[in-house]
Amino acid sequence: MDRIQKQEMVGSLHEIFGSAGSVVVSHFNGLTASEATDLRRRMHAVGARFRVIKNSLARRAIEGTPYECLSDLFTGPIAFAFSEDPVAAAKASVDFAKENDHLVVLGGGLGAKRLSQEEVKSLASLPSLDELRAKLVGLLQRPATNVVSVLLAPSGQLARVFSAYGGGAEES
Repeated sequence: MDRIQKQEMVGSLHEIFGSAGSVVVSHFNGLTASEATDLRRRMHAVGARFRVIKNSLARRAIEGTPYECLSDLFTGPIAFAFSEDPVAAAKASVDFAKENDHLVVLGGGLGAKRLSQEEVKSLASLPSLDELRAKLVGLLQRPATNVVSVLLAPSGQLARVFSAYGGGAEES
């Protein structure tokens, strides 16, 4: 890779770090090509991306971004996952690391806040942005359903009362 390509790479990574909702840094020592492909597919399925990059380029790219606090994690065979959804990258990384010993989550960042391994795991246990939206829509629809059932309940009770009186009057 020549100098111009490195500068372009650093520029594109700088944009990624500047706009990402969350970043997860991992060691990937011993990860096979098929395992890496599987991890990338899982990341893509939840709206996250997984990149392997030289540490020196990553340190340059992270300067001046909210994730600058992660620069000391870039040692050894490092990869990072990122997404706009704050939960997606963490969830995909942690789930894959549970199944595969070759990926070890080191930490991450959420905006300007640095996250430890435990905090990344806690973040991964939260529902994703799409799941939260679905729950919100469900909560918004539920009161309308409740209002309709409340409005229909008195008429149903009146009908039962009338049928009881009507049935009792015929027997007399």
